[in-house]
Amino acid sequence: MLRPSFAFVAVAALSLGSCGFFPESSFHLAPSSRLPRWIVIPPGLSRDQVSVTMDYYVLPFGRTATFRLYDSHNQQRIKLSGHMRGDHPLTLKNPPPGFAPGYPTYEVITINGMSDVVEHRAMEPIFYMTDDPAVRQELGVPASNRWREP
Repeated sequence: MLRPSFAFVAVAALSLGSCGFFPESSFHLAPSSRLPRWIVIPPGLSRDQVSVTMDYYVLPFGRTATFRLYDSHNQQRIKLSGHMRGDHPLTLKNPPPGFAPGYPTYEVITINGMSDVVEHRAMEPIFYMTDDPAVRQELGVPASNRWREP
């Protein structure tokens, strides 16, 4: 039989996990991908000197994503969080050929009023940013909300 104090600790630990202290999943931006539009490379650094991670959280008030940019010394330089659209990953009505069943999936994430589209091409800890006009149109992310080269 569980003692009340152990049961309380177990329930509290599970509650903390569902309240955003621990990510539901974590990913690295593919080196070949552009950066998310909310992230501007700090002065003195280039794209090949930075890396980006993304963590998904499921919270009582919705899903969120946190992006972190690291320099070549693994120092965190930027941290941004935003809301994810809906309660599950999005798929296209007619997915492109050549992907595993159920892929690619997409997430529309909004930070500071700007939306961008994350693409998951396979069940792996890698993500990409997409500017594909057909994908953006189907997901309802206007072309005028696209990332632009600085």
